[in-house]
Amino acid sequence: MRDLERFGRIALQCVHREHPHKLDHVVHGPGAIASPRELHPAFFGAYDWHSAVHAHWTIARVHREHPSPALAAALDLTLTPENLAIEAAYLAAHPMFERMYGWAWLLELARELRGTRWATALAPAVDSVVAHLHAFLPKQRQPIRTGTHANTAFALGLALDYARAASDRALEALIVERALGYYAADCDAPALWEPGGDDFLSPILVEADLVRRLAPDFPAWLDRFLPTLPPGLSVPVQTTDRSDGKLAHLDGLNLSRAWCFASLARAFPDGDPRHAALAHAHAQHAHAGLAAVGTGEYMGDHWLATFATYLVVRERETAPIS
Repeated sequence: MRDLERFGRIALQCVHREHPHKLDHVVHGPGAIASPRELHPAFFGAYDWHSAVHAHWTIARVHREHPSPALAAALDLTLTPENLAIEAAYLAAHPMFERMYGWAWLLELARELRGTRWATALAPAVDSVVAHLHAFLPKQRQPIRTGTHANTAFALGLALDYARAASDRALEALIVERALGYYAADCDAPALWEPGGDDFLSPILVEADLVRRLAPDFPAWLDRFLPTLPPGLSVPVQTTDRSDGKLAHLDGLNLSRAWCFASLARAFPDGDPRHAALAHAHAQHAHAGLAAVGTGEYMGDHWLATFATYLVVRERETAPIS
């Protein structure tokens, strides 16, 4: 089921598909509406901008592990200097566009493309996102704790990974300062409130996954924050209608919970009951989430291959968890 080449093929079918498209564009006057391809010549496919960005990430990641002329050609088609210059200009002119989920996936794409022929052309867009983070994060006094795109912790996690890979010390310091300010004192997470009806992220688990990257006393923090795993958090969720874009989010929730559980389990040694509980939850969620990838319903297909690929990547981070 952890078939990266299959996930790459799914992303390939979506990344250049312009319609249907959920366009996020502020119209300032008559005649200001343009097509997705006109506005975003690089990231017009896969239903919306952020999904197009992370579909490119999926293709790039799979291509790195399983080199393919078809995957490389897909990147060459859209990640041109001309297309990416338009994307960079749009990001610079629209500082609230895709804040912060789309920003984070663009940084993850940049991290994956480091050292490749596509990296230089993407750099101006990355510079715009980094500038937006420096401008915005000092003003955001409270984190957003939703289970969907606006979630602060998930975006900070991807941005932190990019900053460390790029040796961007200023961005890393900003993210660490904001993340610890937002989350270091948290305790008694409201786990009984999860899941939400259209979550594709667990607010509790993505926060814990971010703090794991930062806190030297993470096991003690997690004991304060999440003393137990109630069934609503530890048991996979079921999707009742995969043609409904919001309900289809729940398949992604299983996948994102799985990668969080895998990483959290590694914070505890074998034999620790917390390790066993987290590792068991990881296995259950991974099985449920991966089974939903590539069903033929576009509301899931346009993005779930990315979450499945990211799960595989995160599972490989260190030694096996069980």
